[in-house]
Amino acid sequence: MKLFRHDAPDRSEEAQALYARAELAYTCIDFGAALAFLVGSILFFYNDLQETATWFFVIGSIAFAAKPTLRLWREFKLYRMGDMKDLAERYEE
Repeated sequence: MKLFRHDAPDRSEEAQALYARAELAYTCIDFGAALAFLVGSILFFYNDLQETATWFFVIGSIAFAAKPTLRLWREFKLYRMGDMKDLAERYEE
């Protein structure tokens, strides 16, 4: 089982469900980050809302930082679900 390989045909139903949930969360984070940056950008047009705009940019940045964290967590979780006995053989494919 290679890390970051989403098309592994030998994945269990549990692993496939985890992958699907993680992808859904990843997409939600993407939309949240994009929305935060969009709102922040609009708020910057108003001088009295620039501090709020800055906070939206901070929130968007945190969301973008969460994306690789989620992906890495998912891959380690999937790795731990794999059959460790023949992992080396599958990794060489």
